[in-house]
Amino acid sequence: MVSGPGCRERNGLSELTLYFQRFDWSSALDILLVALVFYWLLRLIRGTQAIQLLRGAVILALVMILAASLFPLRAFRWLVDRALPALLVAIPVIFQPELRRALERLGRTGAYLTTTRESSIDEIIEVTCKACVRLSERRHGALIVLERSTGLEEHIETGIQLNSRLSEELLLTIFFPNTALHDGAVVIRSGHLVAAACVLPLASGTVTDRQMGLRHRAAIGVTEETDAVAVVVSEETGAISVAHNGRMIRRLDDKRLRKTLQALFPAPRPRSLSNVVQNVRDRVESAFGNQEQ
Repeated sequence: MVSGPGCRERNGLSELTLYFQRFDWSSALDILLVALVFYWLLRLIRGTQAIQLLRGAVILALVMILAASLFPLRAFRWLVDRALPALLVAIPVIFQPELRRALERLGRTGAYLTTTRESSIDEIIEVTCKACVRLSERRHGALIVLERSTGLEEHIETGIQLNSRLSEELLLTIFFPNTALHDGAVVIRSGHLVAAACVLPLASGTVTDRQMGLRHRAAIGVTEETDAVAVVVSEETGAISVAHNGRMIRRLDDKRLRKTLQALFPAPRPRSLSNVVQNVRDRVESAFGNQEQ
């Protein structure tokens, strides 16, 4: 009996050739259906904090399987064999809010047949800056949250869903004093004002600045939990602030507010290498300069 690396390679090639010979249109349809199922499941949790939890669970499962396969650890392999079925049972419990939301969306007619055209980030920044400047001049308090990669569905569900096209007039109307949607935050996603009067988590106990009101603490709180960017207009002073990553840049004027948002939301444009380097340098200097002030 002949064995060795060459024999194993020939056996692997023969098995691969046998798989290709058996591949037909039904196999392609089978693979396509499985891919669509996984795509649908990933799309359901896209835009929520559950995507990080799923990524961690997948990494943990892969590490456990590789460790049990590569090393002769009988006790650990027994633990993996018993733990993986339990993990499959726990997935519906862990992702229960996302699955419930998915079934609700599935029940809506044409929920996945409609597509929306995303506005350019330059337009979103322009509208946000103009609205904040006018709100600051009128001393109207405001809290605007710009969603990034981490979804804010949990906070959106606490408010009134609008799903309206973002505009300066809409923001001014919402944050006009004594209106029904004045209190709380608005959430902006892909050029759309998704919801208003949303309730956000307050900042942790490490925030000791007594000059910060509930809007500022909520802005810091949501940026501590997610990668969102929050813009706050003070009702007492009219000062404009930007919160990101649990920190706040305060006392911004129109120009500095626009530069700060552009630094946090770089627009994807084809540029030369020298322009890219210069642009990154200017934005970093601008962001750090604003934070120091």
